[in-house]
Formats: sequence, C-alpha cells, structure tokens
Amino acid sequence: MPYLNEFLTIALVHLVAVASPGPDFAVVVRNSLAYGRRIAIYTSTGIGLAILLHVGYSLVGLSVVIATTPWLFKTFSYLAAGYLLYLAYGALKSGPSQPPVEGEAEVSNNVDNKVDNSDKNRLANTKAANNIKASPLISAQKALWIGFLTNGLNPKATLFFLSLFTAIIDIDTPFSIKLGYGIYLAIATGLWFCFLSYLLSTSKIAQLIGKKGYWLDRAMGVLLVGLAAKLVLG
Repeated sequence: MPYLNEFLTIALVHLVAVASPGPDFAVVVRNSLAYGRRIAIYTSTGIGLAILLHVGYSLVGLSVVIATTPWLFKTFSYLAAGYLLYLAYGALKSGPSQPPVEGEAEVSNNVDNKVDNSDKNRLANTKAANNIKASPLISAQKALWIGFLTNGLNPKATLFFLSLFTAIIDIDTPFSIKLGYGIYLAIATGLWFCFLSYLLSTSKIAQLIGKKGYWLDRAMGVLLVGLAAKLVLG
C-alpha cells in the first residue's frame, strides 16, 4: 500500500491531538456529567461531524485563506471564544442535585423495601451508569449542535488541518485518498469522544464522582474560560 506510511503518520498525529485536553474534551466531560451518556454521545457525534467541515475546506484550499487572513482568523477566534464562554457560564452555574420531593422519597422507600440487597445494588449501578440527575435534559439536536459548533468554530482546528494537508499529506496524493483520510479522522474523533462519554458514565466512575460531580462540572467551566482566553490572547 503506497500511502500506508502517510496514513500511519496522520493517525499518530491525530491521536496525540485528539487526546490532548481542549474545548472538545471539556464540553464532552461537562455534558456527560450534567446530562448523561446519551447526550454526551450526541455531543461527540457533533464533534466528529465538524471534522468533515474542516476536511472539506482544507481540500479546496480555504484553510490557507483563513490562516493567512488576519481579520478572518481573528473573527473565528472571537466567535469561538464567545461560544466557549457561553458553555462555561452554564458549567459554572452547576450545583448539587436537588433532593427528591417528599412524595418521591416515600415511593422510593416503598420500592426499596420490596427488593433485596442485590437488586438495590443493580438499580444503583443502573442509575449511576445513566447519570440520572435532577437537572433538565437538553435535546439530542442541541447536544449535536454543541459538539459541532465547539469544534467547527475552533481556529486551532483550522491550523491543525492546514498543517496536516500541507506538511504531512503529499501534494501529489490523489483527492480520493485525501478524502479517505478525512473520513477516517471524522470517524476516529467521534469514536474517541463516544468512548470518553461511555467511560465517564460507567457505574464505577459515576459512583466515584458521586454527589460532588458538580465540582468537576465547574472545573470544566474554568477550563473553558481558560481556553477562551487563550484563543483571544494567544
């Protein structure tokens, strides 16, 4: 396979980039803690779809235009920073889950009295795995858009794909092969963050986080603020 070495180089560089903490990581962790596995997976899918956006404009050369036009690049930076601050605001407002109302507590106690210890453990693990919280859920469509916009507006991603398609991928590589690389990058990114979503919502991890999970949520908010500042200042 003539392009195997090129593909392996791309895969390795991408692995390092996607595993590094950034806006995508922060928003997936935040949504996983706040809304559960399902919403986090939709967010991860949106991130993967946004990769196709970067691949698309890189294939037609627009990434060079964006990176070499200061006002356009700065516009992207400010848009991305504003959106990250919007997400950070929601994360920083996170607080402890509200205790159940009296009626719900009585029903829960009645149910608990009718099951044995093993059933209780199984129910607790199921609740932890699904990350059931008192905070209202967001729609799957909104979660998808959060992931898409977080990655799609990130100018650092623009620079990454610019360097990928100019410094690593040979100019003589056929268009079909480049498109294949792009599809791989989108799928690999989406799968990575889906795996992260699953990992954060497993019963053991959820139980480890427990009732103090909102502090990690707030920490992700602080990280998002820092990333927004870095986009604007750096």
